[in-house]
Amino acid sequence: MNIIRSGKLILILLLFSLSTKAQDTLKLSREQAEAVFLKENLLLIAEKLNISQSEAMVMQAKLWPNPSFTFDQVNFWATDAQTGGQEVIPSLGGIRPNQQFGFGIEQLILTAGKRKKLVALEQVSVEKSNQYFEDLLRNLKIEFRNQLTKLQYLQFSKSIYQNQLNSIKQLTQAYKKQVEQGNVPQGEYIRLKALELEIAKNINELNKEVNEAQKELKLLMRLPATSQLEITDEGYLKDTEQFKILALNDIIEQAKTHRPDYKIAQLEETYFNKLYAYEKAQRVPNLTLSSAYDRGGNAMLDFVGFGVAMDLPFFNRNQGNIKYALIGIEQSKILYEQKTLNIENEIVLSYQNLSNALFFLEGIEPDYETTLDSLLTSYTKNFTDRNISMLEYLDFLEAYLENKKIILEAGKDTNEKAEELNYSVGMDLIK
Repeated sequence: MNIIRSGKLILILLLFSLSTKAQDTLKLSREQAEAVFLKENLLLIAEKLNISQSEAMVMQAKLWPNPSFTFDQVNFWATDAQTGGQEVIPSLGGIRPNQQFGFGIEQLILTAGKRKKLVALEQVSVEKSNQYFEDLLRNLKIEFRNQLTKLQYLQFSKSIYQNQLNSIKQLTQAYKKQVEQGNVPQGEYIRLKALELEIAKNINELNKEVNEAQKELKLLMRLPATSQLEITDEGYLKDTEQFKILALNDIIEQAKTHRPDYKIAQLEETYFNKLYAYEKAQRVPNLTLSSAYDRGGNAMLDFVGFGVAMDLPFFNRNQGNIKYALIGIEQSKILYEQKTLNIENEIVLSYQNLSNALFFLEGIEPDYETTLDSLLTSYTKNFTDRNISMLEYLDFLEAYLENKKIILEAGKDTNEKAEELNYSVGMDLIK
């Protein structure tokens, strides 16, 4: 499945490369755009490296302390005054007579299971890094998808205004000829020309918003700044049928299973519990085992000795760090409770918002938009045939554009509220 998805993505990027050479425009569906976003977003790539860093710390925690080697007590010469002119220390191999030296090896032994406790602590950090990545993905997804919806909404709006501008231009040109022939008063031509300029201004404003939405999407998708992005029409309205059969309590429970920030709150308590165990183990002194060889440094010519060393925990018994971990446990419990309340309230709010948006959208008759388009065609024909006045035509055109805007905004609002619920739950409940 991953190979298939990768193949699709490569094909998308290849088509994009060819497209940019031809017209510098990339036309994608919502699904294709999201595939590029998940693959190329720089913030997600950077956050994944945090997971690798945490895994590296687990690897480091598993390692034993290195032994230490000491070579000392070396005398590079011995005077007759020191030895009485005698061979006190015999020669050995390539070592000169009366040459003294010593060496030793030490190994630190971690007691009270400190190494295992540190590994367990770092493993919690890995789990937290994974959840931080999921939380970043969750935040970027809602931003990305809402930008897609916004761009689609702007494209639809621009198309409506562009169609009206084309129609008004034809009427304006026809009226200009009629004015020149003296068949209609110039005032009617000026009124149509003013409407043409007003619609053109609206299109210009929409173009600015389109450019802004494209900029945000190109940043999120890591696309060239000079490219033009267009999202196809499909997928503007989400399938909300699944939402209608879901109970609010079930949605809350799903959120507690899938929300990464909720899991992070749980992991905070786990982390401080592991930290407390590790800091308590720090009270137990570590041992240092040693072995040493000394040639000619004491009563024995070749001395081999063994030893053990440890700190005496008279003053520092790690009291401060232990207290810090205990306070962290209590704090994490309070914050966990607060996170639970936040999630429950966010779910209820997003559930209500989506319900209201759906109620409004479904209150619009399914064929109402088609009826509007038919009426506009009829009004335009009647105005051209001078069966209705300019005032009647312009009043209807204003109502037509306003109603088209309301319908588009109802779909946009429903999409955004559906994504808000998905965000609150931490999964794609509505696709």
